[in-house]
Amino acid sequence: MKAASILGSVLLAAVSVQGHVVPQARDTPVEDLASEEPSQITSLLEEAKAKVINQVALNERKMRKRGLTPSCTVDKLRFRREYGSLSTSERLAYVNAVKCLQTLPPLTPASVAPGARSRFDDFIVTHIQQTLNIHFSGNFQPWHRWYVYQYEKALREECGYNGSQPYWDWPKYSSAPQDSPLFNGDPYSLGGNGEYIPHEGPVIVPPPGVGGGNIQLPAGLGGGYVTTGPFANMTINLGPVGGLEGVPAGPLGGLGYNPRGLKRDIGPAMNQRYANWTTVLTLLSQPNIDAFRHVSEGVPYTPEIGPHGGMHYNIGGDPGGDLFTSPGDPAFWVHHGQMDRMWAVWQALGSPFSTTRFTDLGSGPYAHQSWANEPPSPLTPLTEVLDMGYAAPSTTIANVMSTTGGEFCYFYL
Repeated sequence: MKAASILGSVLLAAVSVQGHVVPQARDTPVEDLASEEPSQITSLLEEAKAKVINQVALNERKMRKRGLTPSCTVDKLRFRREYGSLSTSERLAYVNAVKCLQTLPPLTPASVAPGARSRFDDFIVTHIQQTLNIHFSGNFQPWHRWYVYQYEKALREECGYNGSQPYWDWPKYSSAPQDSPLFNGDPYSLGGNGEYIPHEGPVIVPPPGVGGGNIQLPAGLGGGYVTTGPFANMTINLGPVGGLEGVPAGPLGGLGYNPRGLKRDIGPAMNQRYANWTTVLTLLSQPNIDAFRHVSEGVPYTPEIGPHGGMHYNIGGDPGGDLFTSPGDPAFWVHHGQMDRMWAVWQALGSPFSTTRFTDLGSGPYAHQSWANEPPSPLTPLTEVLDMGYAAPSTTIANVMSTTGGEFCYFYL
């Protein structure tokens, strides 16, 4: 089934929140609580994969005809996979590579972030320093695409990992994410849920200088320390910075040394509300990047936080519930693997294989250089630098708009 015909089958409403029009799925879900992927979504994913492979093959033929050697070819194309689809040995290899990165010395100077104690922490420092410039702005998707790729590259080149960065297929486990292969606490998981502590759920507080009110979110089924799985004894060194009511900031704005245990608050409430099958179908059916991003990211500091914020807060706890230091939870990387997957699939679904989706950053509130264009700022150009700080090399947005262009040669199964 083609994207255009599937688009007609998705019933959408439009909710206006603080001047933003946010597409919303109606109350007729597409098998929302089923663990099996609905056929409509399967068709879209297969269509996108076929288009990418065909486009890579076409580009290869064109370049070879001109006497050039393509950097991305069909035989070199790597496919990132859903975490639960990996074999236990593949999951263990990924977990061990993450733990390896946590033992390597940092590249970030102590004068910049005295709390950074590992290469893993280098990536957290970069996110802390740039959080207010890389969310609800034109560079959000490109920045995080390059960020996840550089993390994957560090796992491969510095820790001997031979696989690709896996992703968290949000709806697949939405009825009980805490029991999924990602969080069931077995030796091949990303660690278990936090121990259960009775609580009412987190309250999101806007960062200083950002408009909006507090938001009460539903509680998960944890809230305490992670005591099972490979990351049961993990130490968080950085943060928190802020963003949750009643959680004081760590030293030096989150960049100081603040050792503590990993906490999580995973449960079905947030997953089923913000990242179900209908969410995915609605997301992939959007006609342009502005509409796509309003579904994906919602509206900042309103209850419509979208799957991006919804699944961050579904991880919850510490550091996962802190906007700035969330990369300190290994689950961050599979969540943003899915975020990149959704964007890459949506890009590929342009009909025909639309160059616009690989060059357009939009013109709406999230296409600008400031957080939701507050204060008003210029549109983000493709020439903008994606700064990775001490974590990894930087590049420009233009170089990362396609997962099969520039340094990239990957897609998703």
